Amino acid sequence: MHVVLLGTAAGGGFPQWNCWCPSCRAVREDPAAAAPRSQSSAAVSADGTHWFLLNASPDVRDQLRLLASAPAAGAVRHVPVEGVVLTDAELDHSLGIVLLREARALRIHATPAVARILAEDSRILAVTGAFADVEVVPLAPGTATPLVRRDGSPSGLLVEPFLVAAGPPRFATRDEPGHTVGLVITDAGRGTRCAFVPGAGALDDALMARLATCDLVLFDGTFWDDDEMVRLGISTKRARELDHLPVGGPDGSLARLAALPARHRVYTHVNNTNPMLLSRSPEREEVERHGLAVGHDGMRFVL
Repeated sequence: MHVVLLGTAAGGGFPQWNCWCPSCRAVREDPAAAAPRSQSSAAVSADGTHWFLLNASPDVRDQLRLLASAPAAGAVRHVPVEGVVLTDAELDHSLGIVLLREARALRIHATPAVARILAEDSRILAVTGAFADVEVVPLAPGTATPLVRRDGSPSGLLVEPFLVAAGPPRFATRDEPGHTVGLVITDAGRGTRCAFVPGAGALDDALMARLATCDLVLFDGTFWDDDEMVRLGISTKRARELDHLPVGGPDGSLARLAALPARHRVYTHVNNTNPMLLSRSPEREEVERHGLAVGHDGMRFVL
């Protein structure tokens, strides 16, 4: 299984266009301090040619250049995306669907709760449907569903969503089960597994047990400290109130993820305020000392 991190920042990217927090200021003043990052998304493929997006960010147009996929000889149009699998309906994870409308046909894999929010609240499905045929494949938490290519042939991959601790998007009109999930992608031929969890407000024993079965774990690295946004004067809410378990501290995700047997443990969906984005920061050093990595755009894995 091939996995590419298309974007590794939280909403707004890094540096965020209107932010001059210490991390954004540092990368603007010294480009060697950190690599810029686009908004969180990944892509998976069983053969390195037919790709499925894990979330569709507003930066999807530029991110698609990272996928190894060439058109047939003489082709005028080429769509490297076989489908999109969503973890939620947040804008930074779903606005890219509209930008893929030129594909003329899109297959979206989502839980019924996510599909309803996209259809009725953000209206993303309706807008995209005015330009392309949009098919929604329902995903049931706890059930593995085969990912099928645009031509109907099997891709060799299975996706299983699972519930994570989080609240619904702030524009959602209902709080219903399945509005936010993590994903386990399995290569049916090799049996290798990748977990994609860009947002999680807790890391309990059940989730740890699930992650322990995976070869690659891509996990929520949004904030370093619980009071990060409050301390900077950006928000009145702490990380956990925003449904993101912080990385640092004795009860943070780093202390727990370090115990996983996974070959690769990587943070993604990193907010622009998180100091571990800076390559020479103490926080980055602590992550790497625990055997984890801070993901960057274009990072690739073959499982």
